[in-house]
Amino acid sequence: MTDYATQYAEWQQKRLAALKAPNGWLNIIARVWLAEGTVTVGAAADNDIILSSGPSYVGSLTQDADGQVTYTPADGSAAQVLKLSKYSPPRFTAGNLLLEVTSLNGENALRVRDTTSDAPNQLQPLEYFPLDPTWRITADWVAFEAPKGLTISTSKAIETEVEATHKAVFARDGVTYELLATHGTAEAPQFVIRDQTSRDSTYAACRFVFGEDVTDKTIVLDFNKAINPPCAFTEHAVCPLPPAENVLPIRIEAGEKRLHDR
Repeated sequence: MTDYATQYAEWQQKRLAALKAPNGWLNIIARVWLAEGTVTVGAAADNDIILSSGPSYVGSLTQDADGQVTYTPADGSAAQVLKLSKYSPPRFTAGNLLLEVTSLNGENALRVRDTTSDAPNQLQPLEYFPLDPTWRITADWVAFEAPKGLTISTSKAIETEVEATHKAVFARDGVTYELLATHGTAEAPQFVIRDQTSRDSTYAACRFVFGEDVTDKTIVLDFNKAINPPCAFTEHAVCPLPPAENVLPIRIEAGEKRLHDR
């Protein structure tokens, strides 16, 4: 228990540091969908995308008919054809800004972070349920005969298509539950869940749990590490909502609670 408690405290510190990092979720100042054509970006009023911070003129973004995006810096340096990726969006900097082009359902959006923002310092301490080792569960990791296609909604009411290849099956108080991994990686499958604590204690939309110690037969689900999604921290995030299978009829009193002002 002591080792687990120590490891858990370290995980909490890493979680907080990631949120407050320059590429975290607290300092985002804009997210704008891109369309075919060219738009200019910067803090000056004559830009197409006007930012609340940063250089007067960052540069321009050009999206062609095929959805390819080229960034041309305002300082005259060479244009960059961005290598678009859903999971690793291309990033570039301008002054105090960290910019990236994200992709969802074949549509692209510019997301901008202010690395000098004071927002990370304004975050109140995250609240957690008391650590409960019984919520660290080794579940059966069951592969489907064929990937299961799902239509998942999001916090912005944008429907997305995903494939689930496995389900985690575990028992709690004599009752068996199943959860679908709809995102993440093979090493850290991501479960988007909602349980009965969402009515009063946790973020209403969902929480995320990432599988650990994955083998071909088992997976560890540590609900003490259930976290608020990015959309709990910023309006500039698009978060998946849980599939019906992951809405649980029990209270999981473990992990992060909802934020003070949400």
